[in-house]
Amino acid sequence: MKAAMLAVFAILWKDVVLELRTKDIVVSALVFALLVIVVFNFAITPTPQTVAFVAPGILWVAFTFGGVLGLNRSIALERESGGMHALLLAPISRDIVFFGKMLGSLLFMLLVEIIVFPIFAVLYNFSLLMPGLIPVAVLATVAIATVGTLFSAIAANTRSREVMLPLLFFPVVVPAVIAAVEASTSVIQGDNPFDRWLPFLLAFDALFLVACPFAFHLIVEE
Repeated sequence: MKAAMLAVFAILWKDVVLELRTKDIVVSALVFALLVIVVFNFAITPTPQTVAFVAPGILWVAFTFGGVLGLNRSIALERESGGMHALLLAPISRDIVFFGKMLGSLLFMLLVEIIVFPIFAVLYNFSLLMPGLIPVAVLATVAIATVGTLFSAIAANTRSREVMLPLLFFPVVVPAVIAAVEASTSVIQGDNPFDRWLPFLLAFDALFLVACPFAFHLIVEE
């Protein structure tokens, strides 16, 4: 177990070092997310009455579409450099490779969210002092990173991976995004998101954290 954890963190550390050198994933996702929230800020007039209904949808559209850009680059860089073949030749299980890549994507997405949240709060005039947003953000980001890592590995084997990844990814992850929007709306309105939407996100994460590594093993063997 300890050896497996060390291997997972070794893959994660490799992705972190590579990102520090290239800055491809974080910068592309961050620029896209900021562009979305700025454009919508001009398209609507945020008021205390409309923010609770409009802001969560804008926020998670920005994070989800920005995450697709990052996820696409993550596996593509491995394919282009031959890193994926090296990982598959290493004496470790395919599950370890999956979790290492997934945790890297998760870390980069959470970093983007940490930067975007304060800017979003200023533009849309609502308080960040809402602890309930933290579990919503973490659980929804885990769902996006888990599903996205699997489908980015599938799309990387195709010629048009930039088109294939969204086509494969969004139909599966939409329930988690809807749950994140509804839970965020409940938090902003002062309601309790723990009675319905957070349990759904927990169940979604649990299901795909089991199913995606198994599917990843089949995909990379092909």
